[in-house]
Amino acid sequence: MARKRKQEEAKAGSPEWMTTFSDLMTLLLCFFVLLFSFSSIDAQKFTAVLQSFQGSLGVLEGGKTLESSEYIEDALNDERLTKQIEEIEDFKKLKEKLEEYLEDNQMQEQMLVDLEERGLLLRFKDNVLFDAAQAELKPQAKETLKFIADLLKQEEFIEKYIRVEGHTDSDRLVKSKKFPTNWELSVTRSSNVVRFLIEEARLEPTRLSASGYSKYHPVAPNDTIENKAKNRRVDIVILRSDFANSEPYY
Repeated sequence: MARKRKQEEAKAGSPEWMTTFSDLMTLLLCFFVLLFSFSSIDAQKFTAVLQSFQGSLGVLEGGKTLESSEYIEDALNDERLTKQIEEIEDFKKLKEKLEEYLEDNQMQEQMLVDLEERGLLLRFKDNVLFDAAQAELKPQAKETLKFIADLLKQEEFIEKYIRVEGHTDSDRLVKSKKFPTNWELSVTRSSNVVRFLIEEARLEPTRLSASGYSKYHPVAPNDTIENKAKNRRVDIVILRSDFANSEPYY
């Protein structure tokens, strides 16, 4: 009877092997937590894996994730940053080519090439493209615009949008039916540049837009002859992807 009572007492509670099993599970959990804390995410590899699922297996449709995550947002931001850096590098190369062209043709004083927030700015100063109070392109101006258009047909710029912006100084024009005010002159000049780039230089029309701003976006006070010459200009802006719909700022 005493032996039977001891066997019944031994069966009470969890079996002893459960203690060892629990310790093992706890150690494994600690091991994986440590591995996770030491790990890092490769943004490009993560994005590549994510894109491989998009549209192929019917999951993550439209590029959306099932659950937002700090790591996923960081990876996408890294991708955008990488593209922006590549775009700026392309603009720098284009700037160098244009500056070489200006030097070869001794046009450094006639045209400015500069990287700005919106993209690459090509500024034709004063009467480089047009005679005073006129809107017909000069022959030399057409050659320069053709050279620029050929550069903009290259693969790295083929999807870039291009804005052409006409500006004048504050002097009143001699009234005429063709250009009653500086508004008509600035708009007609930018439109003629765009028309040439489409019809003669064969750029894709959907990439181009024209606008005129009269005297209302000066880059210098209209108080001296030199400053007024600075304000008479045509700007061609090759826009960065983030600024495709931007307006000029001064």
